[in-house]
Amino acid sequence: MNSDIVDLRSFYASLIGRLAERAIAVALAEVWANLPNERLVGLGYALPWLDRFGYDAERVFAFMPGTQGAVSWPPGGPSTTAMVFDEELPLPDSAIDRILLVHLLEHSENPRETLKEIWRVLAPGGRVVIVVPNRRGVWARFEHTPFGTGRPFSRAQLTELLRETNFTPSSWSEALCFPPSKRRWVMRFHHLLERTGRRFWPIFAGVVIVEAQKRLYQGIPVTQRASRRVFVPVLSPQGAAGAAARQGMVSSEWRVANSE
Repeated sequence: MNSDIVDLRSFYASLIGRLAERAIAVALAEVWANLPNERLVGLGYALPWLDRFGYDAERVFAFMPGTQGAVSWPPGGPSTTAMVFDEELPLPDSAIDRILLVHLLEHSENPRETLKEIWRVLAPGGRVVIVVPNRRGVWARFEHTPFGTGRPFSRAQLTELLRETNFTPSSWSEALCFPPSKRRWVMRFHHLLERTGRRFWPIFAGVVIVEAQKRLYQGIPVTQRASRRVFVPVLSPQGAAGAAARQGMVSSEWRVANSE
């Protein structure tokens, strides 16, 4: 099940959503290397963190998949939002310094193709920062948050996927060690639970965060893409008209064969 843009905005506007945003921001700060004047792209639903980490970037874009939906961002200024297909980003080769993936990889049709496309648009030495639900975490087992939807990952699975797509993992972090409960007393002590959990039971955190660097010394063989989405205009002839045309071609071929 994919997370819809309406559900995502509603979650991060709630109290538990704001607490989750802060916890992930703290963990992101540990792996976020300083790259002044960088070109930054948030892919998926990364809006809550683009304001925090993109303040000194040369330019920042918010790319959102069509299956999720998109909203205009930033508020009060020219929109830098684009609705995209994550396997075919509207960017030239080596155009971006860093890409932040949140609420994306767990919903991708083909995570390998998505990471290969990210590899293409990243500049030499570019970085990708990935936030995904933890397979062993409690948050992945409850669907009242966006982290309970999609395909969760473990550290080992992420490492293998990144190496297969020519990335080298460099830094790891965890977040959401407090339970995904809406009870007031739990949220009141979320800071203590988060800090204690990251120290004593990080293996059960709600999300895994990894920063990986684009690897250049290994060649990529030219292979056929595993998937290719084709967009068909709504007003193009479909259905009965197309079927009738095909039937007419079959009938004419049969008459020619009989006449011979």
